Amino acid sequence: MKPIIEIKNIWANYGKRDVLQNVSLTIEEHDFLGIIGPNGGGKTTLMKVLLGLLEPEKGTIKFFQDGHPVDKMTIGYLPQFSQIDKKFPISVKEVILSGLAHKKSFFSKYNSEDFQRVGEIINQLGLDEIKDCQIGQLSGGQLQRVLLGRAIVAHPQLLILDEPNTYLDREGEERLYDSLEQINRESAIILVSHDLSSIEHYAKRIALVDTSLEMINKTKE
Repeated sequence: MKPIIEIKNIWANYGKRDVLQNVSLTIEEHDFLGIIGPNGGGKTTLMKVLLGLLEPEKGTIKFFQDGHPVDKMTIGYLPQFSQIDKKFPISVKEVILSGLAHKKSFFSKYNSEDFQRVGEIINQLGLDEIKDCQIGQLSGGQLQRVLLGRAIVAHPQLLILDEPNTYLDREGEERLYDSLEQINRESAIILVSHDLSSIEHYAKRIALVDTSLEMINKTKE
């Protein structure tokens, strides 16, 4: 497998405290990495570094496409459920379409290919019956699938999910992970979770982040 991200000897601060110390990590094509660790251990900080939202104090981060270095890459992000405002007046289709906004200039409009791609995602995630609904009408599991659609609509090389099974019942969780197995055929995945049992079952590799990073020798059967 070819690498898509290489992090070497990263140090990152939160306030005056070193939240990450000397962290190195390689993500490859079609990787599925589960990340666990205590609150305050640096999981969120590591995600911010990967997303380009936080500049590390030391170390390097490199991106690759087809084995060649590139300046940046397409990353899809599914935030924690608690960060979503369900009162915002926006439909399911509009939420998913917004995942393509970063590819548009200020004056450009969405085209037929964009709407076709949104239709593909709606079909893939089983959202046809609610595609015109406002997000305030959705259950937790439905909204999570909509936000997942927004994260993958732009064909990301890497998908990052932050505690995606929070507030989901067992059926919703199983449906989410079934979707991730399909998505993993096209994109690498990093999943942050406190639920070790789910990560052990679905992830190909597991990392423990607690200031430093340690790989756990657990592979998907």
